[in-house]
Amino acid sequence: MLDMVKTLGDAKIIPVIVIEDEAQAVPLAKALVKGGLPVLEVTFRTQAAAGAIAAIRREVPEAVVGAGTLLTVEQLKAAKAAGAAFGVAPGFDPAVVAEAKTQDLPFCPGIATASELSQALTAGCKMVKFFPAEAAGGVKMIKNLLGAFRFTGVKFMPTGGVKPTNVAEYLAVPEIICCGGTWIVPKDALAVGDYAAIERLAAEAVASAAAS
Repeated sequence: MLDMVKTLGDAKIIPVIVIEDEAQAVPLAKALVKGGLPVLEVTFRTQAAAGAIAAIRREVPEAVVGAGTLLTVEQLKAAKAAGAAFGVAPGFDPAVVAEAKTQDLPFCPGIATASELSQALTAGCKMVKFFPAEAAGGVKMIKNLLGAFRFTGVKFMPTGGVKPTNVAEYLAVPEIICCGGTWIVPKDALAVGDYAAIERLAAEAVASAAAS
């Protein structure tokens, strides 16, 4: 089973992807890998998500593809069946976390408060998605949470409002091991198949992470 903390921590930047057309999946994944971002999160916001994950697993073996926006047990099961290497959710749902354990799927639930973080830790989660990061208080809020929770060893993946101008500030916090970002795959670039632009944005994101 994937060591989620190590794999995502090594990557530092996780592209958060919305795929409307399954045919976009493979060229998009190849562009991201070529740009230096091999760990991908395909969100379950569209009907194409499961097929996109399966296609990437089949045709881009150098990519590590996970499933995001897993809101229900049914979605988690579909993600696992499609071959997702890990799962991510925007919130904390005990039933989804429990199903992830049953399915042996490394899972990162979302939290925005101390109470949610406490519940996630009680459920055995070692890593949480802080979402929506900027709206929920950003780096300052995470540091405040760490004042009480640092001893637990919890690791954070902030997502939501993270961008090139602030990603280094997030990654400068040791407990923030990676950040999720939508800016790397702009809707307009994906819509017209401008994979060169996406590759360039991926490479720039790698450089931003290295500067942290």
